[in-house]
Amino acid sequence: MSESAAGVFVTGTGTEVGKTVAAAVLARSLAAAGSKVAVFKPAVTGLDEAGEADHELLRRAAGSDQRLEQISPYRYGPPASPHLAAALAGEEIDPERLREAAREAAAGADSLVCEGVGGLLVPLSREYLVRDLAVDLGYPLVVVASPGLGTINHTLLTIESARRAGLGVATVVLTPWPDEPSEVERSNRETIASLGKVEVRTLPLLDLSDTSTWPPLQVLMGRNPAI
Repeated sequence: MSESAAGVFVTGTGTEVGKTVAAAVLARSLAAAGSKVAVFKPAVTGLDEAGEADHELLRRAAGSDQRLEQISPYRYGPPASPHLAAALAGEEIDPERLREAAREAAAGADSLVCEGVGGLLVPLSREYLVRDLAVDLGYPLVVVASPGLGTINHTLLTIESARRAGLGVATVVLTPWPDEPSEVERSNRETIASLGKVEVRTLPLLDLSDTSTWPPLQVLMGRNPAI
């Protein structure tokens, strides 16, 4: 394509830290501001479990008309790392297919919100990590983390891993942020901002069924003409 969409890559310090929620809120915020938003997630696992799947929530939040297979080219039932889920299905995730799917998702969109799988060092295939895909796409990162005990180490390690690979970190989002944060939570936010030299934002616990109640979340977007 002649001009790439502005994009961002949302990653987490691990699983179940609110990464999909933050990505959905960001997509919703961009759409509410008048941007045509596309969403992308390289692989979805855990489809055997009940509830709205990650790529379904992303599509709903963005108001996108993308087909689910366009949002996530690899989809698996077991709740496992993508490389294992793929192996159990008798296949291997192809990095070039992921890059092509991201290009197709961005085509015709103003903004592209990419959500990784787990953390940066989760393997998509035996020799291709989530971080490798983030590098190939070239968008700034949003790092999502929990606000409680242990988050300083996990978050700073993620930031360090990203920067070592040449990735820019746009912001850190702590979620779910309580109405009355404890001294530990307030200190965690300040410490991550200071030691990580990064902006730290917060998201409260959300009602995922009602996007109109979500607070806005806007971050620095980047462009990668190479894709």
